[in-house]
Amino acid sequence: MTRPTAYLFRMGVFVIAVLAALGALYVALRDAFMANPVLNGVILGVLLIGILYIFRQVFLLRPAADWIENFRRHQSWTSPENPPRVLASMATLLRDREGGALRLTAAAMRSLLDGIGSRLDESREIARYMVGLLVFLGLLGTFWGLLETVSSVAGVVGSLAIGSGDIASIFGDLKRGLQAPLSGMGTAFSSSLFGLGGSLILGFLDLQAGQAQNRFYHDLEEWLSGETRLATSIGGAEGDGSVPAYIQALLEQTAESIDKLQRSLSSEDDRHATTIATMTAMTARVGTLSEQMSSDIRLLAKTIAALADRGK
Repeated sequence: MTRPTAYLFRMGVFVIAVLAALGALYVALRDAFMANPVLNGVILGVLLIGILYIFRQVFLLRPAADWIENFRRHQSWTSPENPPRVLASMATLLRDREGGALRLTAAAMRSLLDGIGSRLDESREIARYMVGLLVFLGLLGTFWGLLETVSSVAGVVGSLAIGSGDIASIFGDLKRGLQAPLSGMGTAFSSSLFGLGGSLILGFLDLQAGQAQNRFYHDLEEWLSGETRLATSIGGAEGDGSVPAYIQALLEQTAESIDKLQRSLSSEDDRHATTIATMTAMTARVGTLSEQMSSDIRLLAKTIAALADRGK
């Protein structure tokens, strides 16, 4: 299984490049941010949450890949503990089996892959929503600023008193009145800048996360394809004579029962061989002990005979 290290590296380099660009344009961006700190702060907050969420989704692929590698190394139907959420259906399937090599039907493999694929797509829905949310917030700020500009311009035009004849006073009122429309335009352009820029950043990160998930899915599909047996067919005509579903299920159950019986017989043979070896070792030890006892008895008999001769 391919680890998502390369994709995390690209994402990290991209974020560092973005931070460097923000540092170079700090003064201009600060002035743009102050045009409407509340709305722009919301946009930057959504951007930060989206970045952390996407990085988390890619990081979660590492334990999933490790879980699969652990299963492949042990080649056992016994499911490892605490499986990742994206592999919950696969862990349930493995937990119901008892030893032996992994063998799946094509239908079971497709059902398993569809479940994992749907979980991967579901995990990306929030990231896609955040990309759209940034665009929406940018457009919201744009229309908000335009409404402020239009209303402010209307107020400035309505307050002009040209009939007074004082040109300096008229221009002074016009200058003071144009500050509100300019503030509205600042809100419109700054929110559009931050919203669209944030959507581009999240869009690239979501693209890398999608590629990492697709690579994980394809690696899993290739492995399961190697562990899948194709359904057989009967009859001579092409496209006809496929085995009915209940017969196919019966054949699979029979094959699994035979496989379990074979494993039980092999285990029983192993136990018999171990028992025979143990009994042989015990027999050899008993023979050695018997020889030792015979030698001791002969030695004792000689000792008694020698003592009897001395007594005479």
